[in-house]
Amino acid sequence: MRASEVTADLMSLSLLTLGDPKQRTGGYRYHRMMADAAADHGAEIRFTSIPPAGWPTGVAGAVREASVGAHAILLDSIAAARAAPWLGRASAPLVAVVHQRPGGVGHGRIRARFLAAVDRSAYRRAAGAIVASDDLVDDLRRAGVQDERIRVVHPGCDVPVAPGPRLDLRRGRDVAVLCVANWLPAKGILELLDAFATLPAEAATLWLVGSQDADRAYRERVRRRISSPDLSPRVAAAGPLPIEQVGRYLRSADVFAMCSTVDAYGTAWAEAIRAGLPVVGWRAANLPRLAGDGREALMAPPGDGRRLAAALRSVVTDAGVREHLAAGARRRAQTLPTWERSAERFFVAVRELLRPRTTILREADDAGTKA
Repeated sequence: MRASEVTADLMSLSLLTLGDPKQRTGGYRYHRMMADAAADHGAEIRFTSIPPAGWPTGVAGAVREASVGAHAILLDSIAAARAAPWLGRASAPLVAVVHQRPGGVGHGRIRARFLAAVDRSAYRRAAGAIVASDDLVDDLRRAGVQDERIRVVHPGCDVPVAPGPRLDLRRGRDVAVLCVANWLPAKGILELLDAFATLPAEAATLWLVGSQDADRAYRERVRRRISSPDLSPRVAAAGPLPIEQVGRYLRSADVFAMCSTVDAYGTAWAEAIRAGLPVVGWRAANLPRLAGDGREALMAPPGDGRRLAAALRSVVTDAGVREHLAAGARRRAQTLPTWERSAERFFVAVRELLRPRTTILREADDAGTKA
């Protein structure tokens, strides 16, 4: 079937990703949510995973497998650099699904530059790209992807809540602070712990929810910091949790804090705002697009530990500040997308991008003329 025919028939889409698609990160969850919603939008999504250690034969085989019976391949940005040399063997058109900047996260400068160049070459091959945040549009433009081939589809931020009463996250203290992030240097777990340690001992309990296994060396550093006398009585590491339990923690917390410097969208921030929580973090990544400093969040310049500690102290120890930010979060929550709305936009975007390129260019010209 030609790509131009997918508007009228069931779309069979193959999502080419890296490793286990059940991993608990924002990007993997985005894909699973789209797959779960596909049937409601006249589509199906099957996952084809490149094995993490399967280079190069495993990559070539995954690209061929993804092509079989597919109207299109959805290329996960986390797999773009690995797949790029073999994309010419794909017999189905490509649509890139981009959740991170070209070059990825956690690499040295030289390797990141190399990977960024390879990522860009993969995106230029695609019929178009669906990006998870507005910031990524500029990255795609710099890669040579024209505006008419880019669609922005933000993640949903509504979280199911496990049944049961609110959890006692305060543990006898005044406030419960929640952080939902995997233990990686770019997520700023250590910086958050240092800021939290400056609070009065009985002011708050901090809960860390997220995988502790992504970076073993960093995990040990975090564990050592948590075990120090100034933190051990008031920091709890819950580990990774099912999304319904994350929802229950969001429902039970008073403040959300995450010090990421890399999140292209920041689903965890958006979910916290949707839950009506005040947010504390760096003025970095996508947080300034999701929240206003002093409106829904308090933000510190990246790397300024003193300012971060002051922001955290203000929202934890001042109930008036906390309620002001919580009210702002509740208002902002009304403007954030649900997963149902995100899926609707996603499948419309896929169909648009798979139409013949001449149609897309003609519509873009028509829109420009009318403007």
